[in-house]
Amino acid sequence: MAISNSSKSSHLNKVTYVNLRWIGIIGQFITINTVAFIFEFKFYFIIANFVVLLGALSNIILFYFFKKNQLQEKISLMFLTIDILQLSILLYLTGGTINPFSIFLIIPSIFASNSLSIKTNILLIFLTICSIIFLTFFHFELPAPLNEYVFSNYYYFSVPIALIIALIFLSFFALTFGNESKVRKEALDKIQEVISKEHELVSLGGQAAAAAHSLGTPLSTIKIISQDLYNNFKNNNDVKKDIELLVSQVDRCNEILKKLSLNPIVEDDFIDKNISLQNYVKEIVNSFKEISEKNFIINIEQDYNSFEISKSIEIVYGIRNFIGNANKFSKKNIYISITSDSENSSISIEDDGSGFPKDILTKIGEPYIKSFQSKNKSRAGLGLGIFIGKTLLEKNKAKLLIRNSETRGGAEIKIEWSNKDLKSF
Repeated sequence: MAISNSSKSSHLNKVTYVNLRWIGIIGQFITINTVAFIFEFKFYFIIANFVVLLGALSNIILFYFFKKNQLQEKISLMFLTIDILQLSILLYLTGGTINPFSIFLIIPSIFASNSLSIKTNILLIFLTICSIIFLTFFHFELPAPLNEYVFSNYYYFSVPIALIIALIFLSFFALTFGNESKVRKEALDKIQEVISKEHELVSLGGQAAAAAHSLGTPLSTIKIISQDLYNNFKNNNDVKKDIELLVSQVDRCNEILKKLSLNPIVEDDFIDKNISLQNYVKEIVNSFKEISEKNFIINIEQDYNSFEISKSIEIVYGIRNFIGNANKFSKKNIYISITSDSENSSISIEDDGSGFPKDILTKIGEPYIKSFQSKNKSRAGLGLGIFIGKTLLEKNKAKLLIRNSETRGGAEIKIEWSNKDLKSF
């Protein structure tokens, strides 16, 4: 499954961005006028206040003229560029990169790294670096009397270098974690979608089972009456065919209603019954046997401690994901072992396939991973199934061990619960 467009979309939240800009603008205004009127430093504070006023005006325009709460990438780029240029002008008037407040110049780019695309981030980083280099060589002196201090060239040029390194490192850091957050959110949304669909199916299945159960009695009555009619009028050729059709259609209705039930043999067997861990696995394996030619070998330990637990959609789907993966990547055989003692119960799923590629072993359990070693790229997967299964089972107090099997050669998944946790579901 490819990452959906929603997860790839890049935007800024307008309210958050506007509020952050107001904090910055107010901070600039207070700083400029405190330095000018309280500390009585000499610099172009009138021009600086005018630049701050332009920043406030741009924020008002942003708030009132752009109605959407999520700002498009081009609009975000435009206003972030304004932020960088505004800060650059203020620094140009007050000493350039040697000004202690020059650190704020890298904030717009870092802020964008978590929300906007790589292309936009590169443009902002490039613009910021150009501003830093320009301000290193071209700027007014520091506000008097600070302009009396003489700085060593080593210190003078180390500041812009440090700013550029900090900018690149922090932007990369924010960009990496931002992308990981988007991917994980996409995967978690997929889990919610899957569970929602499963609940819908369970609801429909329960209704179908209830319908089969409720309609059983009236259909049985109709069948008895139709059979009596057939016996009484079997010699009457005018109505015999109609009665035979009626009997056959009643039988057909019974068959259809039985198919709507989860277990046609036990008509009162509803979908939310309690079953043992062994039956959990058997039900899932039986569903794969209908569509797969692989061999499913189930081994149950002799000291197996069988007890019934509540049927959980999340556990069923989690186990089914791992058995499905084993079925997909195995050559011929899937080995499933079920063990239980007085304290713990576990399910081990192994296959005779090629196992997990070595380059993704340390990443197993993360969504949207793909091996570069896989010979068949179409079978390499994206790790979403394992992520979903692992997340659902761990949510239900399971402990998972995912590795390559030491005996079968393929992948091995071990799912373990304490019996106390299983019985509490």
